[in-house]
Order: sequence, then structure tokens, then C-alpha cells
Amino acid sequence: MSLEERIEVLQRIQVEFADELTPELIAQFEARAERLRRDPALGVTWEKVRAELADRLAQGRACPAK
Repeated sequence: MSLEERIEVLQRIQVEFADELTPELIAQFEARAERLRRDPALGVTWEKVRAELADRLAQGRACPAK
């Protein structure tokens, strides 16, 4: 995904889940988006995310919890 696409996804999440997002979570999304704007290399390509998810699903592993 391009930087613009990633930022758009974050903005869509904010709109769709506005009732569930706390001000702290919104601030965190905004800070992450700003870091990506300043340094797009910090992001992960959609292809890499998709490949990792497919690998985890194939191995029956859950995504790591934070």
C-alpha cells in the first residue's frame, strides 16, 4: 500500500469506529500517520502483511497479542 493508501485506511477506521475510539487511541493513530508521512520506510508493505498472515493461517498460529 502506498503511504496515501495507508493514511486513508487509518482515516476510514476513525470514521467507521468513531463511537468506539477514545481520544487517546485517536491521538495514537494520528501520531502513527504523522510518523509515516515523515518516514514512509517505517511502514510495512501490504504484500508483506498478506504473506505473514497467510503463513500464520497455514500454520494455525494466531496473531501475536500486544
